[in-house]
Amino acid sequence: MAKIDKSKVIEEFKNHDKDTGSSEVQIAVLSAKIQHLSLHLQKNRKDFHSRRGLIAMTARRRKLLDYLKRNDLNKYQSILSKLNLRK
Repeated sequence: MAKIDKSKVIEEFKNHDKDTGSSEVQIAVLSAKIQHLSLHLQKNRKDFHSRRGLIAMTARRRKLLDYLKRNDLNKYQSILSKLNLRK
């Protein structure tokens, strides 16, 4: 299982040169981690510790998406389409 290329994800979603912590970047990095962990859990169904981490990550991403929706609806809609998330 390959590791996540975090710098590549940051490069794709950053707003300016030194942007590493904006909501869009955080959501994209969490989405990559969630996808990676989901693949792990498909192979290792009894890994309940990782499942707990996955649930925490999805809740954190949901909170960040709610924040983005409240503050900038256009960015919210664009990140949903880029990451193929539903809502």
